[in-house]
Amino acid sequence: MAYFDNAATTYPKPECVYAQMDSFYRKSGGNVGRGNYGLAQTAGSLVDDTRNKIQKMLHCTTKQVIFAPTATVALNIILQGLIEKGKRNIYISPFEHNAVTRTLHHFVEKNLVNVTELAIRDNLEYDLEKIRYQFDEKKPELVIVSHASNVIGLIAPVEEIFSVAKKYGAVTLVDMAQTAGLVDCNVGLDIFDFAVFAGHKTMYGPTGISGFVMKQDIDLPATIFGGTGYESANQDMPKSLPEKFEVGTLNIAGVAGLNAALEWISQHTVEKMYIVECKKRKQLVNLLDSYDFIKIIGNEKNSKYVGIVSCIMEGISSDSAGSILNEQGIAVRAGLQCAPLAHKFLGTYPAGTIRFSVSHFTSEKDFEELKQVLDYIEENM
Repeated sequence: MAYFDNAATTYPKPECVYAQMDSFYRKSGGNVGRGNYGLAQTAGSLVDDTRNKIQKMLHCTTKQVIFAPTATVALNIILQGLIEKGKRNIYISPFEHNAVTRTLHHFVEKNLVNVTELAIRDNLEYDLEKIRYQFDEKKPELVIVSHASNVIGLIAPVEEIFSVAKKYGAVTLVDMAQTAGLVDCNVGLDIFDFAVFAGHKTMYGPTGISGFVMKQDIDLPATIFGGTGYESANQDMPKSLPEKFEVGTLNIAGVAGLNAALEWISQHTVEKMYIVECKKRKQLVNLLDSYDFIKIIGNEKNSKYVGIVSCIMEGISSDSAGSILNEQGIAVRAGLQCAPLAHKFLGTYPAGTIRFSVSHFTSEKDFEELKQVLDYIEENM
């Protein structure tokens, strides 16, 4: 099968990821913070080293790395905590994932928050002047931006947006699920309060290990409660980080895999990873553009993208096209990709699109197989 669903999870992983996870369970399978014996200490050292690697990659050595099972859980920890602290006027981009929008919708229904979409021009550029007017009219308390859309791959100018938001005293949150490890971003800047990462996507780690980075002085209340292996006699959650938010047994085998993936990325460098992905995205765009029955959605010349391309096919619904591609051995994601607001903005709601996404490992053979299948669809229309 030719795999073009890397925006869901990158596949395959670097060989070192498989090897390190296997080695961990065979040689070092202890738990973190649950004992002073050797296996636990080895696991603890591995977790600490992985935190350090993330801090280095994101240029944020003074900020705290918190691990979570998924980016969705990480976003919920942050959003629910901030809303509990009283954040009411919330701005989001039109490209947010349901991990953000469903969480906010829950609190909108309870009349606890107001949600406004940031202004974007028809050419997909964020309208910073109009955003200032929006902030003048309704002062932002929390600004959330997806660094790259999981539907079309559009990269947002988060530094510019957050620089404006900070002038109004807003808390900022960037969702880097599609960019951490791929698009260089200085999360260490003061304009970034929170940054969420997904270990199994552009960081090339396994599923089940994600998390977020935060300023250590932000007072974020705990919203998930339980054992931490720390201050067990105290029925209140610890105030120290990361213990306050890392409840229950950590996916240490996942951390082991992520650690290997981060080392692999550091050897290639984030900058070169992005260059390779842009080259493969261009090859994908050129291939899709060569067919008259395919229309690419949201592809602007002057915008920056990660390796995601969405399209529609003339006379074929997105779901049907996805099924045909699957039957012919091409893995894609069809429909709304868990981002209905993005499709409403792009004019592709409710049918959605066919989403292709490349990775470092997308091969010439993958492109050749895709071309054969697109030729087959064209011949049988």
